[in-house]
Amino acid sequence: MADEEKAEDREEGDEDLEGEEGEGEAKEGGKKNLLIVIAVVLLLAVGGFAAAYFTGLLQPVLEMFLGQHEDEPSQQAMKTPQKAVFFPLEELIVNINTGGRKSTFLKIRVSLELANQEDIARIQSVMPRVMDSFQVYLRELRIEDLKGSAGMYRLREELLARVNAAAAPAKVRDVLFKEMLVQ
Repeated sequence: MADEEKAEDREEGDEDLEGEEGEGEAKEGGKKNLLIVIAVVLLLAVGGFAAAYFTGLLQPVLEMFLGQHEDEPSQQAMKTPQKAVFFPLEELIVNINTGGRKSTFLKIRVSLELANQEDIARIQSVMPRVMDSFQVYLRELRIEDLKGSAGMYRLREELLARVNAAAAPAKVRDVLFKEMLVQ
């Protein structure tokens, strides 16, 4: 009987040891999980901060805390727009490239936005050169080139580059479409 009691005591002691080992593993696992959660939270916070900084969302907050404000003259320049000078060109009608027998015409009227009033005289003096460069470019266009806003944007950029090249010292800011018809 004494042997049985000793055997039972040993078994109970083994169970106690196993329970203590299990608690130790649970404590270590809990610490690991806590560290992983803290690391994930820190990574998300740093990533969010970096994303806000690089997208510019953080800029107003930084300016508020650092006390940086825009200069008064730059704000005044934004409030008073520069006076625009527009110069209308004559209407252009060109036969565009269709690659087939059917003729397709492009009728276009544009205005030029100039940097200052003095550039009007320069534009008028080189008007034959401007019209020639426009005609040559427009005749090589296809209908597909004019479709959509991307086509209009490319056309505007090409015409602007050509007019600035033709009227070199004068500065043309933009080419504005008044009318455009493809028939």
